[in-house]
Amino acid sequence: MKNGQLLAAIDLGSNSFRLEIGLLEHGHIRRVEYLKETVRQGNGLDAERMLSKEAMERGWDCLARFSERLSGFGPQFVRAVATQTLREAKNREDFLVPAEKILGFPIEVISGREEARLIYSGVVNLLPQSEEKRLVIDIGGRSTELILGKGFKPQTMESYRVGSVKWSMKYFADGQFTPMAFEWAEVAAKAVLDEALALYPRDCWNIAYGSSGTIGAVADVLQSGGWPSEQITREGLDWLKEKLIKAGQVDTLKLEGVKEDRKPVIGGGLSVLCALFDLMQIDTMHAAQGALRHGVLYDLLQREENTDLRSGMVLALGNRFAVDTAQAERVQRTASQLFKTVIDQSGIDLVASNRLGKKLNWAAHLLEIGTRISHSDFHKHGAYILDNADLPGFSMSELHRLSQLILGHRGKLKKLELELKNPEFVIQLISLRLAAILCHARRDPDLKGISLRKVDNSETGFAIHCKKSWLQHWPQSAHLLREECIAWQKTPWQLDLIENNGKTL
Repeated sequence: MKNGQLLAAIDLGSNSFRLEIGLLEHGHIRRVEYLKETVRQGNGLDAERMLSKEAMERGWDCLARFSERLSGFGPQFVRAVATQTLREAKNREDFLVPAEKILGFPIEVISGREEARLIYSGVVNLLPQSEEKRLVIDIGGRSTELILGKGFKPQTMESYRVGSVKWSMKYFADGQFTPMAFEWAEVAAKAVLDEALALYPRDCWNIAYGSSGTIGAVADVLQSGGWPSEQITREGLDWLKEKLIKAGQVDTLKLEGVKEDRKPVIGGGLSVLCALFDLMQIDTMHAAQGALRHGVLYDLLQREENTDLRSGMVLALGNRFAVDTAQAERVQRTASQLFKTVIDQSGIDLVASNRLGKKLNWAAHLLEIGTRISHSDFHKHGAYILDNADLPGFSMSELHRLSQLILGHRGKLKKLELELKNPEFVIQLISLRLAAILCHARRDPDLKGISLRKVDNSETGFAIHCKKSWLQHWPQSAHLLREECIAWQKTPWQLDLIENNGKTL
């Protein structure tokens, strides 16, 4: 990626939506613009985990404003991620489908651990290089992430369902700040966070950093009250709690450094922070400049510079499930060759085709991870593994896409009725299914006499073109290809096996 390239990250948090635009300068990213809007989407999630229409509309309105600022950005230079509220929402697709159209870019719902990884990356990339062991904490609207790491490498990452919006709604719902409300909120937070004690023991880190949201707001208030800049201490937290209790309620709170949009959630956020100080035995926490959105920017940079973490994670998962590497690479090469011809015919731009090809390669490599569970239904088990895996670098939607390619690479196609509406997925799937057929004997297939193409003047037609000599030399493969064509007849798509003389078989 060249110096001077603009990159953009959008963080769809439970409390706020944020847009960070940065300029690449010699491996570092300098802020060009930062926009933040308090959307409070987390407030719109009911007990049944359904997101209200009002909360959706607040999000859509914000994304429309972000979209205007992102006009002219290429898709490879923008990444939007959504966190806990949309992880929880059962009806998240009702929000995401219109949201992506409004924003103009895909929105990835990321897992809690992936959020933690990106937070750590954002924090450490804006800190001086050091060998210190770091504990990084981020208290968001509906989740709290804890990361233990050294240098640029996170070692332990977890996400807990406790946050400023969620705790404010539950324990400070009437806007009252009382000693009893804080006691209950802190006890409840400790009950959720208690298991972190075993993962983040005090002797495993040297210095604690706090990222974004609640921690940044508390640090600002303490600094305005005369406490050291960008530092939070236990004494400072007690002082702030007393100030809130003395004010009595949100409406009468007048405290320098507390922004109006932070007042309704400061009680919940402060109680979680106090609980963490107690549990983790923190004396002083340093307010970090980096956050999730910065981690997203640096992740974009790595993806463009061919240091994509996801490729390493795919290899690691394959090793964990003892994938036959030779067969995986064989299927991968075959699928890539078939895919390239069709994608070149499809008019898809180079950036998008490279992205699709990379994901096809990952699916091919992981095709047989389910064989460690069952040989007869390994495609089903492989899909289940990916749908339930925590793979750093991947969003939940990316893992689901890979799972559906693996599920659909053999057997009937009816199970993929929804995915078959996507032409890009269909090209990937046909390439993968044909590669699995051609490599069925677990040896390198003869690809000189066979090719996959789109049918001219057809939006839904594909054809396998074969030399007559190829069909005669490989009768079993020819039989399997005929069966494959029959399987596609039961879908809106068509696949034909054609001799090079034009005869349909």
